[in-house]
Amino acid sequence: MTRSIDVTQGDLPIRGTHVILRDWRNEDLEPFRHWLGPGHAWHRFDGPYYALGTPEQTNASVELRRRLMETGSFPSPRVDLVIADAIDDRLIGRVNRYWISEETDWLALGIALYDERSWGRGLGTEAFGFWCEYLWRAMPRLVRLDFRTWPGNHGMQAIGRRLGLREEARFRMARIVDGDYHDGLGFGVLRTEWEARYPDGFGRSGGTSDADVGTG
Repeated sequence: MTRSIDVTQGDLPIRGTHVILRDWRNEDLEPFRHWLGPGHAWHRFDGPYYALGTPEQTNASVELRRRLMETGSFPSPRVDLVIADAIDDRLIGRVNRYWISEETDWLALGIALYDERSWGRGLGTEAFGFWCEYLWRAMPRLVRLDFRTWPGNHGMQAIGRRLGLREEARFRMARIVDGDYHDGLGFGVLRTEWEARYPDGFGRSGGTSDADVGTG
């Protein structure tokens, strides 16, 4: 059973059985820079149809987070959070959000587990579930949440299905990976569906299992 949260009280960090969702710290920045660089397995699954970021883009991402820490100006609700291992508080990934259409309160989410050693242990499901719960509570105007992925990211699809998100869209031959066309996938869940599945909030209502989870 994972720990329940009360984000109405600004309850960050969020501590679960396997992971912690928390704000960025100085000790996260160089590991973050490392994981954004080339040669890591997570890139094969998480948006491989996008170009890898340049060193300049990586530096900009790191420096943005450094400035947020130095000024204490993290946005509320958060745009992203560190996924840390609950055992040693080490950065192992990140959750984020972005607008598909802010005009209609249409929000999409993302998750990446950088370290292969964290795959297959239920960490992604727990982290994504708490991220969804945080955003439902922190942004009461939202009526739906979704994410975008592709058929090769089995871990992300599994996370969604375990948490009650359903495949809502399939954009045929919309992504190119290694020279081949693949479909683009959209998964979503309505607030009413989430609350019916987790009436007491994610974690308190049953939370996660230890089922196999890959990257997001």
